[in-house]
Amino acid sequence: MSQVDVPQAPHDPHHHPPVIAPGHTYASVTDKISTIVLTEPVSRGWIVGFAISFLLTMMLLYAITYLLVKGTGIWGINVPVAWGFAIINFVWWIGIGHAGTLISAILLLLHQEWRTSINRFAEAMTLFAVACAGLFPLIHMGRPWLFYWLLPYPNTMQLWPQFRSPLVWDVFAVSTYATVSLLFWYVGLIPDLATLRDRSHRRSGRLIYGALALGWRGSARHWFRYQTAYLLLAALATPLVVSVHTVVSFDFAISILPGWHTTIFPPYFVAGAIYSGFAMVLTLALPLRKFYGLEDFITMRHINNMAKIMLATGLIVAYGYLMELFIGFYSGSIFESAAMRNRLFGPYAPFFWALILCNVLTPQLLWSKRIRTNVLILFFISLVVNAGMWLERFVIVITSLHRDFLPSSWAMYYPTRWDWATYIGTIGLFLALLFLFIRLLPMISIFEMRELVTPHAKSNGMQAARSLDRGDDAHE
Repeated sequence: MSQVDVPQAPHDPHHHPPVIAPGHTYASVTDKISTIVLTEPVSRGWIVGFAISFLLTMMLLYAITYLLVKGTGIWGINVPVAWGFAIINFVWWIGIGHAGTLISAILLLLHQEWRTSINRFAEAMTLFAVACAGLFPLIHMGRPWLFYWLLPYPNTMQLWPQFRSPLVWDVFAVSTYATVSLLFWYVGLIPDLATLRDRSHRRSGRLIYGALALGWRGSARHWFRYQTAYLLLAALATPLVVSVHTVVSFDFAISILPGWHTTIFPPYFVAGAIYSGFAMVLTLALPLRKFYGLEDFITMRHINNMAKIMLATGLIVAYGYLMELFIGFYSGSIFESAAMRNRLFGPYAPFFWALILCNVLTPQLLWSKRIRTNVLILFFISLVVNAGMWLERFVIVITSLHRDFLPSSWAMYYPTRWDWATYIGTIGLFLALLFLFIRLLPMISIFEMRELVTPHAKSNGMQAARSLDRGDDAHE
């Protein structure tokens, strides 16, 4: 397709910047994205990054193996802190997975075109985060080989799961979330898999991508069925964004333990999940944009919009912190107020003030557009928010458990090297899966980016025509 010089319209202050940088054609979009998978040589940076991630994954497998041999006594859990790193990391990883579904489903239904450049790897990030999260409830159980007891399967003794248990709620919520997210991600991949099938120079690539493309030919019937299925899955996934982390918050909120027994948890947890999820999307998108030269596709508009969503959800999280403290002190319960004082001034107080610095104070920099469009500072802020959201889960779990109703049972919690090995190992697993995804599948949706080429060209032409009708000779 040839490039045609079109007169440019005068600048409109209310006109949004383009989703894709101008000058691209169907062929250039396809070449740019598919080349990363099909023909671009493996870089030294990719090899080093994958090797480090793979070693961390091996450390995770070793830690889990040792755990199955020795039992959960190798962790720092005790009485009364029976929940430790396992639940903290479970909630943290589930939260990170929320941004992918939000970007893919809700922004799709709201016709937000700027989601196009980031939805593919955000959806992949969701799957990898849920895979990491799903490990922790299993290995936290005393007898993980009997995990299937949580499933309502027919059995001789007619024993069914205890449906009043939050653990069973987690099983259903997380498994449903993972299934719908996987289907949504795979259905969105099918047209791009067909593109890779047709452009692959290797027989193995044509066979593998051809099998995964499910016979896609790009006919009108295929596109009609694809769009119907994609919208239905988006509509199905949208309530999951709210429901999954709400159910996770019920793990805490339905208890009578001071610091947990509060109704602010469901909306506060959902906002925190979207907050940490967008922080992780930025943490991944900014290096990918730089190392693979994707500045034309992941533009400053995408970065600015994600920073705005981080700021908005960060303000909701800050409101949740304030309401949590207000409810604790206003409740009139000596136990609730004691739990809040312990959180503010107790032995774990430095962690609480650190999370306030990370999650409340640092994101206030995002009010400045100069900060929102500074890639280096924004990358640092996203890392700080990820650390702060992990500290939030640590404070919620540990400070509420280590001092309960009986002073005689108070105790401190100290994570062991096995706690840290398991947690860091899941980060390695997450990154290893991400590195493989980058090399084997298109990290940006090819067909959705191609759809943006024509409307952009049309809009430029229409604006130029209007400027010529007005007699704007300066643009001729």
